[in-house]
Formats: sequence, C-alpha cells, structure tokens
Amino acid sequence: MHKDFSCHPGKHIITWLLRCWDNRASSLELEGREAKQLGSLSREGGIDKAIGKKAQALSLWRRLLSSMRERYPFSEDVVCRPGKWTTMERDIQYLRELAMWEMVYYDPDNVQLPTDPDEVQCTRSMWEKIVWSAKSLYANSLAVMDWKSEEAPTVDEVAGRLQQ
Repeated sequence: MHKDFSCHPGKHIITWLLRCWDNRASSLELEGREAKQLGSLSREGGIDKAIGKKAQALSLWRRLLSSMRERYPFSEDVVCRPGKWTTMERDIQYLRELAMWEMVYYDPDNVQLPTDPDEVQCTRSMWEKIVWSAKSLYANSLAVMDWKSEEAPTVDEVAGRLQQ
C-alpha cells in the first residue's frame, strides 16, 4: 500500500492525489490506527499527521481529501500551474488535476457532488486554464470550442472532445 499511495519526490501534491484516486484509494477502508501505520504518504507532515487523525473507519480517499483540506484550508494555497503542455495526454492529465483541486474543497457529506474527478463539471475557469496552458498553435482552436448545452460538460466529456 505504501508503494501505491506514496508521493514521489518532486511530484506536485495534486498529481499525487490524482494518482491515489487512480490507484483506488476510495476502495480501501481504514481505521485511524491502520491509517497511522501507513507512515509518510504525502511527504508533508501536516497531511500525513491528519490522515490517521480520525478513529472511525473511513476510506483512504476520504482521509486524503480531508487531510488536504485541513493542511490547505484555502484553495489559493494549492497552486496548480503547469508549463505549456506538449501532448494531448498531458493536457488531459492537467484537466483531471484541476478537477482534483476542485474536489479537495467539496463538502464531503454532500452526496450530490461527484466523487470521481472525471465526473466533475469543467468550469469556465478550468477551461481557461487549459487554453492558457496550451501552445499557441492549439490555444486558438481550443479557445473557440463552445459548450452546446446549458450545463457544463464533465471532465470526461471534455477529455473526449480534446482527443477528437
């Protein structure tokens, strides 16, 4: 478990959190004692300490999100800015990281909010960050993409459009 859920040196905290999701952290139920035994996962003392704080059985995923919220109480504290992306895969990864950043600040008890970053709605702000991170060759094409419905598309829907 430590191998699957440890933050690699030099990796951004949001990239690490997305990797934990992709490695199915939501399917691992842990009591506080078990979570404490995981040791340093994030390589940030405040987050690692908070992971094992609650005694009741919770998924590792809920523990990670609440630990992130505790360590970074304001969304502005976690900066998520890549360089110019060079591949579509990297752009989609960045889009998923932006969705993860949004999820950190969701109310964990609101069952109407998505628990999967691919189901998060792509907000105008997220889309602007994607366009700004694109090389100028792609930025013009991306800037004119428009949403056809009133409701914002999900990250998964936008990823599909980007791949097309």
